[in-house]
Amino acid sequence: MSDNITDWNWPLPDGGTTEFSFSLHRLQGIEHQRIEANMQETASNTHATRTVIELRKKIFSGELTGGTRLLEVPLAEELEISRTPLRDAMSRLAEEGLLERGRHGGFVVRKFTYADVIDAIELRGVLEGTAARLAAERGMRPDGLSCIQAVVARLENCFGEQPGEVDFEAYSKYNAEFHQELAALSGSDMIEREVERVTRLPFASPSAFMPDKADIAAFRRSLHVAQEQHKAIVSAISAREGSRAEALAREHARTARRNLEVVMTEGGMLKERVPSLALVVP
Repeated sequence: MSDNITDWNWPLPDGGTTEFSFSLHRLQGIEHQRIEANMQETASNTHATRTVIELRKKIFSGELTGGTRLLEVPLAEELEISRTPLRDAMSRLAEEGLLERGRHGGFVVRKFTYADVIDAIELRGVLEGTAARLAAERGMRPDGLSCIQAVVARLENCFGEQPGEVDFEAYSKYNAEFHQELAALSGSDMIEREVERVTRLPFASPSAFMPDKADIAAFRRSLHVAQEQHKAIVSAISAREGSRAEALAREHARTARRNLEVVMTEGGMLKERVPSLALVVP
C-alpha cells in the first residue's frame, strides 16, 4: 500500500486543477511534533505556576524584601528550574504588583508605602462591596446562598464557649472561603477576577493581619465584630438590599485597616509577626 495520498485536486482560478501529494509518514511526524510541542508548553506552564507560588511565598515571608533585585541564574539554580519558566513566573508576579521591572532589565521586589497598604485594603472593600450589591440586586442561585451560609456557620463554630476563645487557624481558613464565595455571588467574572487579584497582595487579603495573634485582645475582639458583619452582609444580600449589602461589605474590609493600625502602633515583636510588612517602607 502506498504511503502517499494523491487524489486531492484543488481548483485553480483558470479552471484547471492542481494535485497535492502528502506522505502519511510526514503527516504523522507533524502530528507528533505538535503533540510534543503542546506537552512542552504544558510542562513549562506547570513549572512557571510552581515558581510563582514559591516566589510569592518568599516575598510574603519577608525572605525577599522590598527592593531586592532578583538574579536569574542563582534563583533558577535555587528553585531547580530553567530560566524560561522563571521569567514567565516573574512576569506574572509583576502583573500582580509584587515585582516591578528594573531600569536595566530584570525584576525587583516592589516596595510599598503605608498609603499603598491602606489603598489596597480600601480597593478590596470597594470591589467586595460591588460584589455584594450585585448579588443582592441581580439575585443569586439558591445553592450560592446556601454555600455562603454554610461558611458563616463554620466560622461561628470557630468560637469557643469562653470569651476570647477562638480557633485562629480555622477562622483564617473559613474567612478566606467567605470572601471567595462573596466575590462569586456577584455573578461577574470581572469582579471575581479583580477581587482575586487584589487579595494576592500580601497585606490586602482578608486574613492578612490575623494569624498567630491569639494573644492580642484587640485581634480577638475584631474577629467577633467581623463575624457579626459576615452575618449582616449575607442577610442583606438575601433580603435583596443592595445598598445596605455594599455598605456593610465596605465597612467589613476596614476591619483589616484597624488591625493594621494595631500592628503599626504596637510595633516591635508584633510587627515582626507580619513578615509581609517587610515590603512596606516608612
